[in-house]
Amino acid sequence: MSKYIYSLWKRKTASAQVRLFNGKGESTINGRKVADYITRADLFDTVYAPLKACKVKDDVYFEVEVSGSGISAQADAIRHGLSRSLAGEDEGFKKVLKAAGFLTRDARKVERKKPGRHKARKGMQWSKR
Repeated sequence: MSKYIYSLWKRKTASAQVRLFNGKGESTINGRKVADYITRADLFDTVYAPLKACKVKDDVYFEVEVSGSGISAQADAIRHGLSRSLAGEDEGFKKVLKAAGFLTRDARKVERKKPGRHKARKGMQWSKR
C-alpha cells in the first residue's frame, strides 16, 4: 500500500474526505479524536463498522475531513468512504463489504420546496365552506 488510500464520499449533503493509513496511529475526524467528535454510541459503531467487518480495526487508522449536513449523515459518509478505501486495497475486503451493504451509496436527499406549496408536497388547506 502507498502512503495512504484516499476516497471522497457523500451522504445527503455531508461529504467526507478519507485518508486510510496502514499501521498504528490515532484516528481523527476534522483534527479531533473520533471519540470527541462522535459522542453517540450507535454512530461510533457506524463509523468503525467497515473496519470491524474486515477485521483490520487495530491494523489501520484514518484521517477524515467531513462537512455539511448533520452528525448522522456525516457518520454514514465516513463509513462509506472507509469502505471504498478498504475495497480499493484488497479484493477480499470488497466481497465482505459488499455483502454487508457498505459499498452502496444512499442517494436519498431532501426534496426541494415547490412554489405554491407549504413544503415539498404539502399543499394548502382547503375548506368547502
